[in-house]
Amino acid sequence: MAVVDPDEPGHYPVCPLRRFTGLWCPACGGLRGAHALAHGDLAGSLEANAVAVLGYGLFAVFWGAWVVGAARGRAPAPPLGRGSLWTLGALLTVFTIVRNLPFGGRLHP
Repeated sequence: MAVVDPDEPGHYPVCPLRRFTGLWCPACGGLRGAHALAHGDLAGSLEANAVAVLGYGLFAVFWGAWVVGAARGRAPAPPLGRGSLWTLGALLTVFTIVRNLPFGGRLHP
């Protein structure tokens, strides 16, 4: 991921939702954000897709907790309950809607 620049055309496929509808999906810019983060550019990664970057951080925390729990011999419990998953889905839906409205231009990658 850190080797190939996702901004160079031809390396990665275009988002199908973006290509066929012109709408930004919640993941659009996530790969560019991960690439920028891997190169130490936090501001650039947040500009590409702040929600994805926050998701990378949450994943790292949950994965680290799982590794520590597994190393100590505890059965790792799922980190998110049903209510948390519904909340996450609602937040991603709101993010997607706002980034596709005229005033959500700052959220475009």
